[in-house]
Amino acid sequence: METPAAAPTLNIPESAAAARPLRWGILATGRIAGVFATGLKSARSGRLVAVGSRSVDSAKRFAAEHRIKPGNTHGSYESLLADPEVDAVYISTPHPQHAEWVAKAAAAGKHILCEKPLGLNHPEGVVMFAAARRAGVVLMEAFMYRFHPQIAKIVSLINEGALGTVGLVQATFSFRTDYQAESRLWSNAAGGGGILDVGCYAVSMSRLVAGAAAGRPFLDPVEVTGAGVLHPESGVDVYAAGTLKFGNGVIAQVATGVGLTQENVVRIYGTGGWLLVPSPWIKNREGGALSLFLHRAGAAAPEEIVIEAGPLYALEADAFARAVRAGVKEVPEMSADDTLGNLAALDRWRAAIGLRYESEKDARNVS
Repeated sequence: METPAAAPTLNIPESAAAARPLRWGILATGRIAGVFATGLKSARSGRLVAVGSRSVDSAKRFAAEHRIKPGNTHGSYESLLADPEVDAVYISTPHPQHAEWVAKAAAAGKHILCEKPLGLNHPEGVVMFAAARRAGVVLMEAFMYRFHPQIAKIVSLINEGALGTVGLVQATFSFRTDYQAESRLWSNAAGGGGILDVGCYAVSMSRLVAGAAAGRPFLDPVEVTGAGVLHPESGVDVYAAGTLKFGNGVIAQVATGVGLTQENVVRIYGTGGWLLVPSPWIKNREGGALSLFLHRAGAAAPEEIVIEAGPLYALEADAFARAVRAGVKEVPEMSADDTLGNLAALDRWRAAIGLRYESEKDARNVS
């Protein structure tokens, strides 16, 4: 996949976006849907107006918690997509249902922010973006960490040469839960395991850093290898590690898991120093300050770089709304090519550890 030239963020006045708030509907009412709904309350350019669930009772509970009026409380996803007051939907179903509901939302003319990973695999992602293009709607994978200003700072430090020539990235996102056959985290049918649930962040960050080192928004790896432990009952990855090699000489070591606690940090090593990112993913959900630590070669102590920002999910929602109001078909900070490249890399990581979901075997859509 050819990597595009760097795309600037959209320079749309915040006042213009605020004057025409994007009206959001949330499709599915799980935990992450509530997190997004809470973050949306701090957004400058959008507001939550509707919710849809497979259960009327679940929709009503969610609506009461987030002050959605009864007329926009839907007991089915189809009803939500038919709601004329909804401009955009946030899809937070389990991974295997993303492709179906992205296609249906696009057909209904709704702009779409879909939880990561966008699809189970790269072929699904291709179909989903094709559906969005046909319908003329914006589709974005919800990697909210990309909208925190610390990402722009990391890229800036690399571009300025603060680390010298970047050689190695270490990125980890992992946690431990006990095995529960009915949990989506452990379910083969739900696309469970660490790689798709949170390992996707580590791969995304590594591709971003490798791209910054090449003066591009991202790079795709030329080689992916890995090892992992699969659960004996469900077959999903309990924990896994991978190595990504990029064409510009950058190597990334990525690690993940749903059954193993690890240190969830990012380290970027160069010939002139190294950078520690202690909170790369979600610790600044409510806004506030984060710190990066720059270890310059020869310095006696690291340099602390403090970055202030608003609530994480509000930053994501505002960037999405700016793209919609600007009339463009993708969000520059999280482009279609970036998402598809990430899915392809995840497919290769899973292949390296022998993880293939039963639904993929049936559909014969993963090589």
